Amino acid sequence: MGAPETLPDVQGMLADFGFTIDQVGVKSVKFPLQVASADGGAQATVATLDMYVALPPTQKGTHMSRFLEQLHAHQGPLDGRALHGFVRDMAQRLNAESAEVSLRFPYFVRKTAPVSGAVSLLDVEAAMRGEWRADRGWTLTLTATTPVTSLCPCSKEISRYGAHNQRSAITLSVELAADADMSLEHLVRVAEHSASCELFGLLKRPDEKWVTERAYDNPKFVEDLVRDIARALVADPRVQAFVVESENFESIHNHSAFARIRHRR
Repeated sequence: MGAPETLPDVQGMLADFGFTIDQVGVKSVKFPLQVASADGGAQATVATLDMYVALPPTQKGTHMSRFLEQLHAHQGPLDGRALHGFVRDMAQRLNAESAEVSLRFPYFVRKTAPVSGAVSLLDVEAAMRGEWRADRGWTLTLTATTPVTSLCPCSKEISRYGAHNQRSAITLSVELAADADMSLEHLVRVAEHSASCELFGLLKRPDEKWVTERAYDNPKFVEDLVRDIARALVADPRVQAFVVESENFESIHNHSAFARIRHRR
């Protein structure tokens, strides 16, 4: 067998191509990963990843294969610190001044029923986004969409008996201060604490009585939900900026109620 053929590196061609490209890379890559959990363990999941770098005007293209090489070489569970190292390594591998990785994945939280103690899992939609820039440093954003129960204060006040309630989806997206750490479980608990009642994967009859009465004793408008969460996040010094949203899937209307608060220190 002869010497391997030397192939031209078209992507690496250097010239004046006119424009810096803000983001170039691979999008919607599905890949099995482990995500760190609050108890120090790890949870297996399948993530959808977007991986980008910036490209200077002097380089024709990026090396797409290197993104996947970086991903396949990664070992160990991902948390904020591990993602930081992953993104920095990716920038170095591609000789880039900035790099960004975002991943979206289902995440399961262990729940214990309030009366029977029955153990179950609750699924939430989670995301992590890490960005490193040579001129700005590191930014980490965590996102969790948590299902909860909300009960209408107006319905309770005006009705002779009962009150309408519904499932709500609360999305918390928080940008953390440099070197700060936060678990996805913490975001879920903040959302649940501000709701009329949390949800459980498994309930027995005594539990059903408890959650029904808990929601009735703790009515919340969609406006109440996002304001209560905003107060909790403003009080947390780890949080530099946040967006909190609640969509209440109304049980007496064929539309949703919605509220959002954005905040930055």
